[in-house]
Amino acid sequence: MTIEVANESGVGVNEFDLVSVARYVLDRMRINSLAELSILLVDVPAMTELHVKWMDEPGPTDVLSFPMDELDTARRPDEAGPGPALLGDVVLCPAVAAEQAGQAGHSLDDELHLLTVHGVLHLLGYDHAEPADEREMFRLQNELLDTWRDHRSAEARSARLAAVDAAVLDTVGLADSPLLAEPDTRPGGRG
Repeated sequence: MTIEVANESGVGVNEFDLVSVARYVLDRMRINSLAELSILLVDVPAMTELHVKWMDEPGPTDVLSFPMDELDTARRPDEAGPGPALLGDVVLCPAVAAEQAGQAGHSLDDELHLLTVHGVLHLLGYDHAEPADEREMFRLQNELLDTWRDHRSAEARSARLAAVDAAVLDTVGLADSPLLAEPDTRPGGRG
């Protein structure tokens, strides 16, 4: 899965986390692993221009999604299912997100993660125009964001434990010990 981030906002953001949360959502939603997504971060004037042009609403907004709907048509006719898709663009405005984060009492990063999930769900066809659709989209958005955060915390915890284990082994002189090497479980392997 290809996810590109272009930050034209002038605000420093953790692009790795934006890619991570977007990839997590696409994986959980079982989107083709060859799909492509673009995340663009813009300043307030650029977001205002996009908001007016495409939504016919004044002022800036926090997130816009622009689906591309381009399926791979260069496939053999006997192949099942649609091919990889160019999903589209998620456009974020960190300056607007920062205001919202302050009002919600959480960090800019947290708000950008939420908006990235929201934007990706829009690309996948979710909407919140009707109350029932809004409930479903926001339920899914919150579930995906919560499970991504849990997954990320578990990975960080595992990495910290591995670093502590390595430091202890190094301290006692066993870091390179063949006795601690992973057993070779291949046929004919040692161990």
